[in-house]
Amino acid sequence: MTSVRTEGEGTDSGAAPLAPRARLLPALAAVYRAQLSRARVSRIPLLFVATFQSVGIMILMRGVVDGGSEARAVVAGSSVLVVAFVALNLLAQYFGQLRAGGGLDHYATLPVPPASVVLGAAGAYASFTVPGTLLTAVTGSLLFQLPMAHLWVLVAVIPLSGAALAGLGAALGLLAPRQEIATLLGQLGMSAALLLGVLPAGRLPQPIAYARDLLPSTYGVEALARSFDARPDWGVIGLDLGVCGAVGVLSLAVATWAYRRAAVR
Repeated sequence: MTSVRTEGEGTDSGAAPLAPRARLLPALAAVYRAQLSRARVSRIPLLFVATFQSVGIMILMRGVVDGGSEARAVVAGSSVLVVAFVALNLLAQYFGQLRAGGGLDHYATLPVPPASVVLGAAGAYASFTVPGTLLTAVTGSLLFQLPMAHLWVLVAVIPLSGAALAGLGAALGLLAPRQEIATLLGQLGMSAALLLGVLPAGRLPQPIAYARDLLPSTYGVEALARSFDARPDWGVIGLDLGVCGAVGVLSLAVATWAYRRAAVR
């Protein structure tokens, strides 16, 4: 009489166990490298457009603004505008396209934390803003005869502003019900960064000045503008950068939540 083997005895007992879930940092590095490789070809022409746009705005403003605090605001706002164009506008379009085309399903099947997908894409897009932002800041300093001794502040301004704007862009792309709306929201966000960041704050009506304080990139603009002073107030600059970093953490957390929400639908 033959015996019947129960499940778990003898040979195979069913499906093989799943592979362990990837840790955050290795998964983040893998997504970052993949996104950087992908964007290297497709995004470089757009980065050129963003830099050319910012430099053109400074040239136009040169006929209106002579110098002083207004010139510092124009140069700082135009420099951070390059970050806004790529990290906010293009990232909103990318995640909107990814959601509409079913690309989120691919990421959902991978054993990677949702935060690594959002942070990896945001970091890759923000990295492409570095040369354009540096070129814009140097060109603006020469155009308005501003000191360049403290342009090293961009080492903090670019990643912190990039994180805040990239998180906002990713959240807009993931929460938008359609790809076209994601594109519209990204362009509106970049337009807000243009109008509220490049125009000197003293020339804005008071209600719009309040709206300027709500824009994540404002604090990066203020930190960079203060660095052009003959004797910068590093305490205030550090405070601006701290606020920018806190907003970046919050916006990336919202983007991660939006990714989880969109991936399970």
